[in-house]
Amino acid sequence: MKDIKAIVFDAYGTLFDVNSAAEKCKSKIGDKWEGFANFWRTTQLEYTWLRSLMKRHKDFLQVTEDSLDKSMKTFKIDVSMKNELLNLYKVLSLYPEVKEVLKKLKEKKHKLAILSNGTPALLNELVKSNNLENIFDDLFSVEEVGIYKPESKVYDMPIKKYQIKAEEIAFLSSNTWDVSGGGNYGYNAIWVNRNNNIFDNLDFKPKNEINNLTHLLDIV
Repeated sequence: MKDIKAIVFDAYGTLFDVNSAAEKCKSKIGDKWEGFANFWRTTQLEYTWLRSLMKRHKDFLQVTEDSLDKSMKTFKIDVSMKNELLNLYKVLSLYPEVKEVLKKLKEKKHKLAILSNGTPALLNELVKSNNLENIFDDLFSVEEVGIYKPESKVYDMPIKKYQIKAEEIAFLSSNTWDVSGGGNYGYNAIWVNRNNNIFDNLDFKPKNEINNLTHLLDIV
């Protein structure tokens, strides 16, 4: 990783805890909150892939709302909670180690960026609400190209902005399909395996697997 010129992070599930919105409402939702949160996330991702294939793009906030509607009906959650859950999704919590690791990387003068399905407004709100201003050089959103990951046009964005080669980017994601997407594109893709999952069979195996971002400091 000596030739790395930029470190690019996925946002949802990698830096920000996608289950934290539902977790903050677990006193109202009850024991099913975790199953509901996982279903919401899975549906959300399925909608991004299906919309990309159908060429029926909606931005990530709209997709998140659509998938929330289905999830609330599936888990029989009071519709009056919809706005609360949606607003909490805009201010998801960081995973515990993230802020400290990002600060250390910044101190070492690494170029840092986010590459995400999220809209510019959502990403800016996540950064602001978690006090990460002045950490990232860029927040790349799929809205710039109008299609979701793992479309190669998404992975093109940092390459074009920084005028560097794909292999000069360290790309981190907790989502195996995203690691495969970035890896097959040519990135030095690192899997952040936060939940001890099994990697997908999608023609790519990452050279580096870590269970949280702390271990990134040993790699770059």
